[in-house]
Formats: sequence, C-alpha cells, structure tokens
Amino acid sequence: MTSAPRLFDRQLLRRRIGRAASGFSAANFLKTRSIEDILDTLSAVNRRFGTALEIGSRDGSLRRTLFENALVSEKIDFLIETDLSDQNDAQVVLDEEALPFGDDTLDLVVSALAFHSTNDLPGVLVQIRRALRPDGLLIASQFGGETLRELRNVLMEAELEVRGGSGARIAPFAESYDCVDLLKRAGFNMPVVDTDKVVVAYDHPLNLLRDLRAMGETNILHDRPRKGLNRAILNRAFELYAERFPHPEGGVRATFEIITLSGWTPHESQQKPLQPGSAKVRLADALGVKEGRL
Repeated sequence: MTSAPRLFDRQLLRRRIGRAASGFSAANFLKTRSIEDILDTLSAVNRRFGTALEIGSRDGSLRRTLFENALVSEKIDFLIETDLSDQNDAQVVLDEEALPFGDDTLDLVVSALAFHSTNDLPGVLVQIRRALRPDGLLIASQFGGETLRELRNVLMEAELEVRGGSGARIAPFAESYDCVDLLKRAGFNMPVVDTDKVVVAYDHPLNLLRDLRAMGETNILHDRPRKGLNRAILNRAFELYAERFPHPEGGVRATFEIITLSGWTPHESQQKPLQPGSAKVRLADALGVKEGRL
C-alpha cells in the first residue's frame, strides 16, 4: 500500500496554528463566512443528530454561532470540538489525518477551513465515512483553486526577476470539480459541492500577509524554499500587485475561494437511481410530443 505524498509539514502547521491562536479572532472573517455556509446547509436538513464532531475548531466560533441559532442548534444533541493545536480552546486535540473514532460512532461531522492542509484528503474522507453511522452527514469547507491567485502570481514573478528562480510559496488548492469525485470515491452518497468566491480589499499587500499570519495560513509546504523572501523581492511583488490587481474601491484585491462539500453515508432509506431500462413512462409521452426518427 502506497502512502500519500507528504505535501505539508503538519508539525509546522500545528505550531503556526498555535502561534496564531491569540490573535485569530481579529482575522477570522473567512472562517465566519465558511461557518455561515455550513449552517445554511445544515438548516435545510430535516433531521436530528445525536453526536456531532467538529474538526479544526480554532477559536470556537462554530460552536458559538451554532448555539446562537435556535433553528440549527436544536438539531444537534452533543458537539465534540477538536483542533490540531492545544493552544486553542477545544475539548480534544487531534490530527484529522488519524481520527481516533471507531466505526459507526458519529452522526454528523463538520469542518470549516481545515481540510486544505491535509496530506491525504481521500484518506481523511474515508476515515470520516467509517466513523459516521449509516445516514450520517459530512459538511466541510476548504480553500479552492482560486484562493490567493494574485499573491501567487506576483511572488513568483518578483522572485524570478530578483533571484533568477522561484520556489513554491503558496500551496496548491483543490478544484471544486475534484471534490465531488473525492466524496464518491470515499463512499459518500448524494455528494454536493458549492463554491463561494470572496474578494477582499486591502489598503496594501502587506496587510494581506499580516492577515494570513494571523490566520495561521502562511507557508507550510514540506518542500518550501529554505531561503526567505528578502526586501527587494517583497518590494517588487508589492509593485506588481498594485499594478495588476487594484480593487475598484481602492487598494488591492485578494481572492479567496471557499468550497463547501457535503455527503451522506449510505442507508437503505436513501433514494436510489433507477436501473437502466426500468422506466415506466416513455420520455416522449412525458413531454407530450410525438416520437420520431431523425
């Protein structure tokens, strides 16, 4: 059995999340928006969940938002908050790449902006599907492929100009169309993927970098360049950013794409597609047209 490639340095991620814990609430606007999308999905589900698990709780904003919403909070009996870092106020510290839960022990799993930093997302989804009881639900969000495309562009070009070569500074993010296939491969039924593109205005690119640091979202690539960005590279990158990516309201723009995916574990009560040839009514009759030959 081959192991997943080591794309991210998970120990470094743990330290970055811990370092950002005290100031995260000042830059949690993307997590807040992601949580709203997750709760919108949950509010449309007409059922109650006994045991729910949150992966990547960070500042506890999902719990607070959840229990402020009476229509959604009454759907969950018990919520287990978990986080990769012990610096956050979570009930359990764990790594989502190695979930400790037995089979058929959970009814709902939610996660806001944690999955994009996993080395083996298919493996994580399989673990979650096994931990969920039949007719259990997963709702999770992660950053998508459009995220930080402006910053990626200018950093690469500036480093090429100044040093004559460039390294990976921003991680690759999954595309939305890949997520449906991942859910199906992991064994989830009725997969749904939604995208939310957020364009943020910054007075200066440096403010974007400060937000990323406060979010714990700076470079954790395993094969990241060991040589940092010097002042000449950053100054050139800021010049390119201002020239190419101005925001209509002033300053510069930064794009974040949030992908929200959901899927159900199989259960006999769920609708199943009809077998080919099992239709009882011809399409032509249903449409009220005469059947002909071209």
